[in-house]
Amino acid sequence: MLACGQRCAKFWEAAYQRCYLQFLRNALDYVLRKVDDDCLQELRWLYDRGDLSEARRDLAAWITKWSGKYSKLTGWVEENIDETLTFYRLPRQHHKHLKSTNMLERLNEEIRRRTHVVRIFPNAESCLRLVRALAVEAHENWLEQHRYLNMDDLREHKEALRRAA
Repeated sequence: MLACGQRCAKFWEAAYQRCYLQFLRNALDYVLRKVDDDCLQELRWLYDRGDLSEARRDLAAWITKWSGKYSKLTGWVEENIDETLTFYRLPRQHHKHLKSTNMLERLNEEIRRRTHVVRIFPNAESCLRLVRALAVEAHENWLEQHRYLNMDDLREHKEALRRAA
């Protein structure tokens, strides 16, 4: 059995990516309901930029433009937006799928659906086996079908970064 530090050491390079849709929903807490739609629409457009430097440049312009009218919102965004920009570290082809949590939500729905059918598990291990099998199946589908993420793109991206460094 591995100690927690040994188990977690495998993931030290893993980065946290907050769902940008959840972030935009949370942004509504910092403005009145009758807020200018242009402000939030422009914030949403930041996630369609080509790279991180372009997104940061447009973010600075957005903050400058709206900080007088919505200071609470711009302050909160400035503190928390980095959690939602992690996807820019990956290949452009992956941005569409990784800036939100849709893939994980779909996997959770499938787990919920399949465990609901069984209803009563004889023990925790049997439930864990089912969930593990579903996760492995999803992982294999993601690798084989290239429906969501083409891992060849990721390998090429890593190689290009390695060569640039």
